[in-house]
Amino acid sequence: MSETFVQMDELLIAAGQEIADMIGVPAATVTSGASGGLVLQSAAAIAKDDPDAISQLPITDGLPNELIIQRGHRFGYDHLYLVPGARFIEVGTQESCTRKEISDAVGPNTAGIIHLIAGPLSETTVLLEETVDIAHSHGLPLLVDAASALPPRSNLTKFVDMGADLVSFSGGKAVRGLQSTGMLLGDPRWVEYARLNNAPNATVARAQKVSKEEVAGLLAALDAFLGEDEELEAARYRRDMQVIVDQVAEVPGVTASVKHEPDYYIPHAVIEFGKSWAGPGSMEIGQALLAGEPRIYLRHGYPWFNGIAVDPLNIQPGELEVVASVVRSMLIRAASGEQLSTDE
Repeated sequence: MSETFVQMDELLIAAGQEIADMIGVPAATVTSGASGGLVLQSAAAIAKDDPDAISQLPITDGLPNELIIQRGHRFGYDHLYLVPGARFIEVGTQESCTRKEISDAVGPNTAGIIHLIAGPLSETTVLLEETVDIAHSHGLPLLVDAASALPPRSNLTKFVDMGADLVSFSGGKAVRGLQSTGMLLGDPRWVEYARLNNAPNATVARAQKVSKEEVAGLLAALDAFLGEDEELEAARYRRDMQVIVDQVAEVPGVTASVKHEPDYYIPHAVIEFGKSWAGPGSMEIGQALLAGEPRIYLRHGYPWFNGIAVDPLNIQPGELEVVASVVRSMLIRAASGEQLSTDE
């Protein structure tokens, strides 16, 4: 395909239709990663399909540019929503929010409402179905970041079916496509607004180009991802993660188990440090493993528990036993009070 000339607008429209048909959603478009989708969500909410407004961004004079977000839904990449010239209106606290707080924040400059799908959000925040209702009652789009919400594969249709207008997914991560690709799914009108604000057009997102080769790679990866047996996949991950759990079960001060939904998108080996744990915290353990040989990257530093977690997604054949052995050895050394090296 790299030797073939294509008209990128035509390719992106066709690829979007193919993605929508494969998944079973009304509309889709290709983005430069899930993060690129956040920029487009914001641009679509502000400029819609107005050519003058589209060419004006990121200058938003005279345009509604406020995006409402629950404080408990702020996350490390949410500043991408600000790229087209938006500003956040935060509501609630880190621990809680109400429907009324969101509704009361809507004003003449409101362009949309953001909802995050990632990790164990507080049960006291306003749920997706409620934010959809609030947004639509005010004639606003509901913008969803679901970058890492796969699997389950059912999430590809779930949030759109619930009424979300634009939902951003990564084309990498569990889909295993190119990390530079993503998918924006949702209502045909809003997806079209996003496409008009995207490259290759002369827009605020012009720099977010996705090559024809990347588009082809995303389609191939998505086809393979949708064709996998999710139950067999999860069962394999559980078996693999049980190997880790069994290896560290007798380390003093830790509790290990295999955990899956809703906190972990696939089965993880979760190792929690209890009150009797005598070693360092999860950040130091994680850094020591990353500084070792072989280098092992585990999930650590979670705000909702004190411990580390093994994600099996990228563990290749022959690596499981190595990971289990190294993690066990590191935890035994840490529990004994040994000083761990965190210098790479």
